[in-house]
This record gives sequence, C-alpha cells and structure tokens, in this order.
Amino acid sequence: MNRTPRFQEKASATARRQSSGPRMHTMGAMGAVEKPADFKGTLRKLIDYLKPYQLKIFIVIFFAVGSTLFSIVGPKILGNATTTLFNGVLAQLAGTGSVDFAKIGQILLTALGLYLLSALFSYIQGWLMTDVAMEVSYDLRQALMDKVHRIPFRYFDGTTHGEVLSRLTNDVDTVNRTLNQSIGQIITSAVTVLGILGMMLSISWQMTLIAVLIVPLSFATMMGIIKTSQKFFGRRQEYLGHVNGHVEEMFGAHLIVKAFNGEEKSIRKFDEYNDVLYAASWKAQFLSGTMRPLMRWIGNLGYVAVVILGGWLAIRDLITVGDIQAFIQYMRSFTQPITQLANISNILQQTVAAAERVFDFLEEEEEEADTTEPVRLTQVQGHVVFRHVHFGYIPGKPVIKNFSADIQPGQKIAIVGPTGAGKTTIVKLLMRFYDVDEGAILVDGHDVREFARADLRRMFGMVLQDTWLFNGSIRENIRYGRLDATDEEVEAAAKAAHAHHFIQSLPGGYDFVINEEVTNISRGQKQLLTIARAILANPSMLILDEATSSVDTHTELLIQAAMDKLMKGRTSFVIAHRLSTIRNADLILVMRDGSIVEQGTHDELLALGGFYANLYNSQFAGRAAEAAEALEAA
Repeated sequence: MNRTPRFQEKASATARRQSSGPRMHTMGAMGAVEKPADFKGTLRKLIDYLKPYQLKIFIVIFFAVGSTLFSIVGPKILGNATTTLFNGVLAQLAGTGSVDFAKIGQILLTALGLYLLSALFSYIQGWLMTDVAMEVSYDLRQALMDKVHRIPFRYFDGTTHGEVLSRLTNDVDTVNRTLNQSIGQIITSAVTVLGILGMMLSISWQMTLIAVLIVPLSFATMMGIIKTSQKFFGRRQEYLGHVNGHVEEMFGAHLIVKAFNGEEKSIRKFDEYNDVLYAASWKAQFLSGTMRPLMRWIGNLGYVAVVILGGWLAIRDLITVGDIQAFIQYMRSFTQPITQLANISNILQQTVAAAERVFDFLEEEEEEADTTEPVRLTQVQGHVVFRHVHFGYIPGKPVIKNFSADIQPGQKIAIVGPTGAGKTTIVKLLMRFYDVDEGAILVDGHDVREFARADLRRMFGMVLQDTWLFNGSIRENIRYGRLDATDEEVEAAAKAAHAHHFIQSLPGGYDFVINEEVTNISRGQKQLLTIARAILANPSMLILDEATSSVDTHTELLIQAAMDKLMKGRTSFVIAHRLSTIRNADLILVMRDGSIVEQGTHDELLALGGFYANLYNSQFAGRAAEAAEALEAA
C-alpha cells in the first residue's frame, strides 16, 4: 500500500493555533498544558476510535499487569534470601547450624525467573501498544487528508495553512505518543501502587502507615513548588512565542530591515524579549530543579523512620531482616508510580486537547456532495452562460450582484475592472470552488451543479498569477497537468510555452529539482512552467488570471502568441489588469462593484468613452509618464 503523498504544497514552517482554540494554563515543570473544551466528549470519541483495536488493547493490559506483578513479587522473594542468609549466619555463630546456600540459590533463581518474565511481558506489551498507536495515527492522518479534499474553500479562506498543518502533524503525533507510552504507563503505575501497597501491608501495617504519611507531605511540597513556579513557566511560554515570532518576522523581512536600517531597532526589541525570557526561564528552571532534591530529602526522612521502626520490630521478633529490606525497596518504588500518574494526567490533558482539534477538523462542514447522477459530456462545446448570478463570501455582503453573460463556444472573454471588482470570484464560481447564492452558471446548457466537480474542473485549464510548483523535478511539475503524458509531450508543451530554452540551461535540464521553497528558479520561469502545464493538459476551456504578469515584455509577446494559438477554438476567460494584453478579445466584460457595467470589444468600449476607456487611458498615460521620466533621467 502506498502511504506517501507524491505532491506536497509548501506550507508554513510555524504551526499557529487559532485564537478560538483550547484554553491554556500552566502546570509547574510541565510548562504550558492545554485544556480541552470538552474533555469527556473528546475522550469518548478517542475511545470509539480505538474500538477496532480493543482485542490488542486487552492483550496489552494483560501483559502490562503480568509484567508489573512479577516485578512487585521480586523484592519479597529477595527478602526471603536475605532472611535465610541472616538466620544461617546467626546459626553458624551460635554453632547450631550453617548457611543454606542451596536454598538461597533456589530463591535467587526464582527471583531471576520472575524478573525475566516481567521483562518479556513488558517487551510484548510495548510491541503491541506501538502497533496500535501507529495504526491509529495512520488512520487519523488518512482521515484528515481525505477531509482536506472535502472541506469547502470557505474554510481555508479563514484558516491559516499552519493551523491545518498542525492538525495533520503535531496533534496526531501528540495522540500517537500518548497511546504508545502513557496507556501502558497508566496501567503499570496503577497496578504498581496497589500491588506495592498490598505487599507493604503484608509485611507491617505500622511501617506502611509511615510510608503512606510521607506521600501527602511529598505532594504538599510538590504543589507548593508548582504554585510558585507556574507563573514563571507561563511567562516563559509567552515570551518564547514573542522571541520566535520576532526572529521569524525579521528573517522573512530581512531585505526590508536592511534597506531601512532597522537592524538596531530589531536588536533592541530582541534584547527586550530575550531579557524577560531569560529571567522567567531561570526562575522557572531553578524552582522546578529544587523539586527532586526536596522530594528525595523527604523520602530519606521516611526511610530513616521506617528503618528505626523496622529495627525495633525486628528486635521484638515481629518481622524479619529480609522483610525490612523488601519494605525499603517497596517504599523506594511507592512514590514513583504516584508521581507518574500525576504527570500522566497532564499528558492526558494535552492529548485530549490535541484529539479535540483533530476531531473538530474531521467534523467540519463539508462541501455539498456531488449529484448522484452527474452529467457527463462526450464533447465539450464551451458555451457558458451566467444567469443572474449573486454571490457573497460573507452572508449579507454580496461580491457579485446580478451578473449575467452569454459566452459563445470558442470566444475569448476578457474580464477587467479595478481590484475588488469580483473578477477572480467569477472564476471561482465557474470552477465550483464556491456555489452561487442565487442564479445559475450553465456549461453547454447544464447547470455546473449537475456535473461532478472532478468532471467540471477537468474541462478547464488554469494559469494563475500566483504560481504553484512543488518540490520535484521540472518534468514532474509540468506533467502534473496530465499525469500520463510522455516525456516527448512534456517537452513539446515546454517548447510551446517558450520554457524549453531556460530548462535546457539548468543543471540536469528537465530533471532539475525545484526546491521546497521554489527559490532556485525565477518568478518568470515559474510562470512559464505553469503555462506549459496548462498547455500539456489540453483542456476544453481556459482560465488565465494575469498569466503573463511575471515575465519580461519580449517573453510576454512570445507567450501571447503561444496562448493565442492554444486558445483558438477554445472558450477562454482572461482576467487582466494590463489592458493592452486583451485588445484582441472577442468580448470584454468590464466589472465594477460585482456587476458588469460595460461589455463589448476593445474598440467599441474605447469609442463608448466610459469606464473602460478611462481605465485604459489612465494606464496608457501612466506608462507614458514613466517613459518620459526615464528619458529625462537619461
């Protein structure tokens, strides 16, 4: 099974949390711990997700309990060896007997066997739990990736790439770590506490009472330290975010900082954040560092009390020396699982918070399902009709208002207008990235909602102003337009887009690998590759959104000729800001505030002397002024 996606979009390196995300509070040495909004509900969903693996989990519990019980019995058996040795030495000194080394050897072999069984059971438990954790993580990632393709574009317009990436990586990894480590630890810690308590009571209830009284004293000390240190951990997390954000911002705007001599201001701001971070981190680490020695000191007080009481009981022949040794071993192990359970409760909060974000994403509203009986055209003519289309990204705030147009097959349609007029929105509606609020868009007489989205989008080829290339070879990037294309077809498309020459000049030619940030080729070269991709796709209709905006004038003329050839006989939609590039359009739709205010050919609209003529003349006048300034400077 192929579990690796081949095409990856460049995502933000920093995963940001939504402002409406889980609440945060601090917990001592654990630092910032996220608290889920619905702990019980999310925990139930996570348990439901584990149901397919319940048999393995029951086996894990069995082996975890067995491993713990075998290790708990060990000290008691070793104590019997000590008692046998002690009694033998006393008998030898009194001249009434000798040390029974055979019995001691038998006891030690029994203890060794129990410890080996404990290790074996622990290994099996860890192996099975790792398998369960990885399977669940795989299922979650697969479900998230499938969900990404079913969520409407509206969601991504209001959510950062980093937030989505965080759910796919960080949150799933958090769930994975907890399942892999904490579930077994919860079982073993709980069984250890109960088992050790039972073994200590079987030795001496008086000594057990001392051991139990040490626990609340230890916890009181620990909570006092946590209460004091948590404000410093909170401040550390806050200013760590400030430092990271400042460094990321300065790296991202490095050229601007240099250009405006902002280095000193940047360093002062960094020093300010760094000083506060240093002070908060020092205090937080110092206070959390005192916890272990203080807990050890309190534990040693308990050992002293137990040894004194044990010695007194041994003198009175109420317990054996071996029992004292076993009890001290149990006492050393008693507080550790209790501390582990306290830490696991914090980890569990983080895990449920992460799982909550994953499940929230999986429960996001999906785009409207395709019709059960989609229309499938054997041949696409390219007759597109916009019939009284209304649309707004936010309810009550329309972007497109009563838009109507009738585009005949093979026409080249230019859509022009000022920024925010709704030009790109028309294309999004045509491709069904969004559905209209009112009205309809028809392709060859059929409402676009009657097509399956994949079939509809297969009719169009798109070249956008914002280029998209992935980490891979140039050949793979062009072939993304049609995955079954041959190498010869890829090169032919590159030649048609006038990209072949620069590709040949790169190391490796078509096998040259574009890096993850797409910074090892120029912006104009990226545009040429996306045009080659569209040519290779050989679609029935074309959408060009400022397709030549990033190339020089000479290359633009070459590409225009290639695109004119490609558009011949195909219905084409060209969004343009530079009006000189669409003078040969069959129909120009002039948009303003979401409506068509003028339409006609270039000459007809100039003769009309309206909004289009003003736009065109202002661009021409602006370029003339720039040319005059350049001549004057020369």
